[in-house]
Amino acid sequence: MSQNPPSLRPDLAPQARFSDAPRDGQPKIGMVSLGCPKALVDSERILTRLRAEGYAISPDYSGAEAVIVNTCGFLDSAKAESLEAIGEALNENGKVIVTGCLGAEEDYIRGTHPSVLAVTGPHQYEQVLDAVHTAVPPKPDPFIDLLPAQNVSLTPRHYSYLKISEGCNHKCKFCIIPDMRGRLASRPAHAILREAEKLVDAGVKELLVISQDTSAYGLDRRHDMNPWKDGEVRSHITDLTRELGQLGAWVRLHYVYPYPFVRDLIPIMADPRNGVLPYLDIPFQHSHPDVLKRMARPAASAKTLDEIAAWRATCPDITLRSTFIVGYPGETEAEFQHLLDWLDEAQLDRVGCFQYENVDGARSNALPDHVPDEVKQDRWNRFMEKSQAISEAKLEAKVGKTLQVIVDSVEDDGATCRTMADAPEIDGNLFIDEGFDGLSAGDLVTVEVDEASEYDLWGKPVA
Repeated sequence: MSQNPPSLRPDLAPQARFSDAPRDGQPKIGMVSLGCPKALVDSERILTRLRAEGYAISPDYSGAEAVIVNTCGFLDSAKAESLEAIGEALNENGKVIVTGCLGAEEDYIRGTHPSVLAVTGPHQYEQVLDAVHTAVPPKPDPFIDLLPAQNVSLTPRHYSYLKISEGCNHKCKFCIIPDMRGRLASRPAHAILREAEKLVDAGVKELLVISQDTSAYGLDRRHDMNPWKDGEVRSHITDLTRELGQLGAWVRLHYVYPYPFVRDLIPIMADPRNGVLPYLDIPFQHSHPDVLKRMARPAASAKTLDEIAAWRATCPDITLRSTFIVGYPGETEAEFQHLLDWLDEAQLDRVGCFQYENVDGARSNALPDHVPDEVKQDRWNRFMEKSQAISEAKLEAKVGKTLQVIVDSVEDDGATCRTMADAPEIDGNLFIDEGFDGLSAGDLVTVEVDEASEYDLWGKPVA
């Protein structure tokens, strides 16, 4: 089996998977889901509504009577990828409805693809459904097409993304997502917990908590109290996390800003009785205070290393993942070297990096002293060389250790698994090349690690 280096794009989600076969005469809709896991959840909600109205989901263009393309507008390269996907859907099918983050720029889309049937922005479910109804009228069978017992899932059955809020209140200069998705809008805590409980009851073994700013969850609700079980739960990330950890599944937190109260999450992760994994995905973006100031980042880096040390003191097994931008406007060689030195000290476990790109509408476009492309590429190469060396050393230290893993897939030549330190698609894998008979996707297995590479591990099940 091949190695699986981590994705270097922070806006990518797992490939959507479709399996349901349509009944005779059932109208069929295709879905191309681009962008981050938050967009993937939007796609799942749209498809759940369509399923409830009697539509089938087609896994290919030829079998669909219309295609929905859920787009990404995070970077110019992501926009180009979205336009390419729209063009492919038009060529292969002809009837295309566009939604998602890039859908907020209808003129931009129609300037390249004027024949699309409709364009809607992110999480505008009703408008998407209206467009589908117009293009492909529903033909529900009241004896068959009932509301699904659970939501349509575009990920493997053993893990699921759990979106806890929409939007973001920050004004980072390089990002236009708040302009597309609006201000922070947190879901009620009991609604999240009820959805999570249903997912676990349906066989989900891992819940991946996502939002634009997970740490800010509940701020817009003034951390109100919500009825849950025989008591109440506060709309606050600490309380929500504690409750999620009691449901009997792994719980993995993504997109956590390094606010001071994040330290309150660490003891929960360190408690073996709780299902919350010792894993934090924190988008640091840079280390130098001047670069962070130019980015208008909401958290300063001055005490970040102290916070990391404190987290590890409380929870020695914690895995820290982050993404960074190199070549941000005005970034000097000294500021970049500060980032490399910071990486040496921080010793993060999983790191992604991308080169700065201008994005239409981003305030960073107007900043002076843009970094030449060749310099950005050189810095990206040096950054990845540094982070790869750190990753290789950390994984080598796991050889001989016994770890619990979750099985993602089983093929003829072995099983592909993940440790608690690995999120699906964006981190590494643990491969089992022998003794994998009888394993199935979703199984939790104890293995002894016997080999390591830059990003992946190999191991054998412990009898």
